[in-house]
Amino acid sequence: MSTQERSASAATSHSHAPDVVVVGAGTAGCYAAATVAREGYDVVVLERKTEEEAGHIACGDALKGADEFPDSIPKSKLEPAFTNTGVDHGRFEIPQEDTVLEIPIPGELAVIDRWEYGRRIIEGAADAGVDFHYDTVVQNVTQADDGRVTGVEAIRTGEPLTYDAEVVIDAAGSLSVLQDTVDFSTSTFDTNVNYSHFCSAYREVVHVKEPVEWDDALVFKPTDRAAGYLWYFPRTETEINAGLGFQMTEEPMKLVEDLKHDLENRAEFEGATVDDKLGAALPTRRPYDSAVHPGYMAVGDAAGHVNPTTGGGIAGAAYAGTYAAERAIEGLETGDVSEETFWEYNELVMDHFGARYAALDVYNILATAIDVDDLMGLLAAMPGDKLAEALYSGSTNISTKLKLESLIKSRGHWGTIWNLYQTKRCADDLLAHYENYPTSPEGLAGWQERRDELMEAVYEATGAEPKY
Repeated sequence: MSTQERSASAATSHSHAPDVVVVGAGTAGCYAAATVAREGYDVVVLERKTEEEAGHIACGDALKGADEFPDSIPKSKLEPAFTNTGVDHGRFEIPQEDTVLEIPIPGELAVIDRWEYGRRIIEGAADAGVDFHYDTVVQNVTQADDGRVTGVEAIRTGEPLTYDAEVVIDAAGSLSVLQDTVDFSTSTFDTNVNYSHFCSAYREVVHVKEPVEWDDALVFKPTDRAAGYLWYFPRTETEINAGLGFQMTEEPMKLVEDLKHDLENRAEFEGATVDDKLGAALPTRRPYDSAVHPGYMAVGDAAGHVNPTTGGGIAGAAYAGTYAAERAIEGLETGDVSEETFWEYNELVMDHFGARYAALDVYNILATAIDVDDLMGLLAAMPGDKLAEALYSGSTNISTKLKLESLIKSRGHWGTIWNLYQTKRCADDLLAHYENYPTSPEGLAGWQERRDELMEAVYEATGAEPKY
């Protein structure tokens, strides 16, 4: 649409002028909106789905950090959606080694009914004073001559709408379409993003006749090809979220057949029924270097706020939305919605989980350049508690005794061990660098230059093709 056409459309559209527009009624969007609304500001959430379907998304339903949520939506509001709070470990099935690893997972865990959870965070935000506009599809982001974002243009059942706002919060999910329409040339907002940084996920809700034996575990299993993994997360003893994740570069239907084949060959799923089939995309990359622009912030999946090794992102999204909202409030109170005002949001994200996720992404990069059978064999030889520490902290320390024991068990995979050791050193260096994230936009370019040097060492150590 040309500028002239947009102007003509805006002239005939229905206009709204809230203080803040949030695009997307997921976790990050609802927590951002609720936080702003509790301070008395006018907040509108734009959601493309109907009111009945809102909150219904494809998700593994596993929630790590169930005890660590911001209080802008009370946790008591969410708890009825927590269907299984008895999970306490991961169960890694490695068919190549005929091995099952039981790995402890730190922190409070739960498996949830994601649709019920979605409805409840929307209700919680509405209780805080948020106005939800459903069936509303954002088509364009508006900007002033100096580049500041001033609102969005949308459509609802054929009717054009305009929303003028001091702040736009992009919670529109992976590969957010909003970012395709914004000119970010006047800010540090990270535009080094492409589809290869994301994976596709597909899941079904499976109802089995008899309780599964592993209702206290999150079950993971590699697919027949190195491109993906299967999961089985028990919502209850007899209701299982069964799914798979795979890189965007792979053919989805072929990998979905892997899930179907595995379901058909697991005794506990004999005679099971399946419903609620859904797919989605999610980031398997480092968080955006910067997710702020004058008048605009991106949160949650729209800013890469997902653990790249596990796909977990609910708790991080809640905090990202809250941190962005706090800076939006500062901008509303001072009348300054500049990049400098919003910058602390970037710092809070990096300090809370962003640095850790960036270090974990190094292991994703290694996985693209290593033989999957070697990797599975090595995992089978490693102590479970140290694997868990590495998966969730981005780093781990192994005693000399454990190193020797693991070395003996992993005979035949020593080349892979050397690669993993070098990769771990690179990840540790990267983690330390992210922990010194700059305190202003002016420091970002120098910080990125050093980060990119560290990434070159990652590619050299792993033999992987550059990811970014």
